[in-house]
Amino acid sequence: MYELDLLRMRSAELRREAAQERLAREVARGGRAARRAAAALRSAPEAETHTDRPRGHRLPRTA
Repeated sequence: MYELDLLRMRSAELRREAAQERLAREVARGGRAARRAAAALRSAPEAETHTDRPRGHRLPRTA
């Protein structure tokens, strides 16, 4: 009977740890989503500056 009690305690402990890890992942996912949404608002097309500068790299200088 002692082994069965140990098995049940260990199972309950593993369930608690799994629930805590799920909660931590959910909190992290929510934080990432909030940061992503804030970045999307900052880089909205209305907020961008429009310049005539080319975006490509310059050619290397010749020797």
